[in-house]
Amino acid sequence: MNQILVDSSVWIAFFRGSLPRDGIFNLIDANQICTNDLVLSEIVPALLMRKERSLVETLARLDRSALSIEWQEIISYQVKNLQKGIHKAGIADLIIMQNVIQNNLLLFTLDTHFKLMSDVFPLKLYNG
Repeated sequence: MNQILVDSSVWIAFFRGSLPRDGIFNLIDANQICTNDLVLSEIVPALLMRKERSLVETLARLDRSALSIEWQEIISYQVKNLQKGIHKAGIADLIIMQNVIQNNLLLFTLDTHFKLMSDVFPLKLYNG
């Protein structure tokens, strides 16, 4: 099975307790979760401010999907999004989508615009 990149929206819901913990823990135990530096840069600062060092260390041990940003592709993604009426995808989201597609990963997200983009691009979503 493909590894699953967990988006910051899922991590935030998980940390707040609004997402069932068993699902994430099962994926971690099965070594199916990966992250990237962009997702970590979105969530780690808040964890450090809350002095959640052990959680930061746990996240740092996850497999990392290296980012290889192709800016022309990012531009073409955004143009196609706008043509299809998808207006809520920021550059960070496009980089995450590119990373998932490049590395044949599944994306675990709660952000609805990724579902819209999966109808346009070869973005595979995890439906946990």
